[in-house]
Amino acid sequence: MKILISGAAGFIGYHLAKQLCQIKKFNVLGIDSINGYYSKKLKKKRVSLLNKNKNFFFKNINLNNKKSSKLQINKFKPDIIYHLAGQPGVLYSFKNPQSYYKNNVLATKNLVKIAKELNIKKFVFASSSSVYGDQKKFPIKENFKLNPKNPYAITKLKSEKIIKKKFIKTKIEFIIFRFFTVYGPFGRPDMFIHKFLNSIKKKNKIYLHNNGLNYRDFTYVNDVSKILKICLTKKLNGKIINISRCNPVRTDKLVEYILKLLKVKKANVVKIPPVKGEMLKTHGSNKKLNLFFGNIKFTEIKTGLKNTIRNFKSTGF
Repeated sequence: MKILISGAAGFIGYHLAKQLCQIKKFNVLGIDSINGYYSKKLKKKRVSLLNKNKNFFFKNINLNNKKSSKLQINKFKPDIIYHLAGQPGVLYSFKNPQSYYKNNVLATKNLVKIAKELNIKKFVFASSSSVYGDQKKFPIKENFKLNPKNPYAITKLKSEKIIKKKFIKTKIEFIIFRFFTVYGPFGRPDMFIHKFLNSIKKKNKIYLHNNGLNYRDFTYVNDVSKILKICLTKKLNGKIINISRCNPVRTDKLVEYILKLLKVKKANVVKIPPVKGEMLKTHGSNKKLNLFFGNIKFTEIKTGLKNTIRNFKSTGF
């Protein structure tokens, strides 16, 4: 089976490719533009680790260039596409909304067109819990009214709509997963956990938005990649499914856990007011996920943090 992963140099893309490459009958093509939104060194490190697998191939492809993308993807002729590429980051989306339209909406349009022309079997899309915005009822179910409150979330929702519209009357099976705050080894340096680890290492200040009272439904990356791998064998056409641990943690508590694991008594923590565009609480329901996948045993936050910190200490990422 031939599997294409867009965003393979990214955080979740790397972990999914790593999982799939363990199955020798799979040939995996990873594509990524390796842009400079965050450390290119980290992205190249992920690709170098994946290149150790004989059944992994990598192409530097920018999906905004449809002609070039189509040429490379046509050569590979994938059966399955995991579309994990995109411009991440809530706060940066206010500074440069155009890059989010280009890298999320336009890139998705182009990949969907290529997938239709190739008549692939399955298209799996990585969306985000950000599409829900702030909610009053918890846990958040997939049928809740959507309320995206930043350009990143808006472009993720637009991408969902493109996929539904283009595939709904075709034989191509499509699935949309909404991820809730994924963390783990080789995580993104712009996300809180790695930002905090780097701040402690460099003895810099770390800012706790909303005085550390935000809640996040932290979901360990290996759990996410396992679910994405299992979905290869599931018939879930047209389904939208949350991937969440359904057990949110308050940011100030998370800080306590990290400091304890690092055996650090104090850090230069500065509490600041809420930041525009950020959600105060994410808490996803995983009832629908468990219905289709059986009861998923999610990694406990302290175990996930321990693994993340161990990797950070040994690799610097």
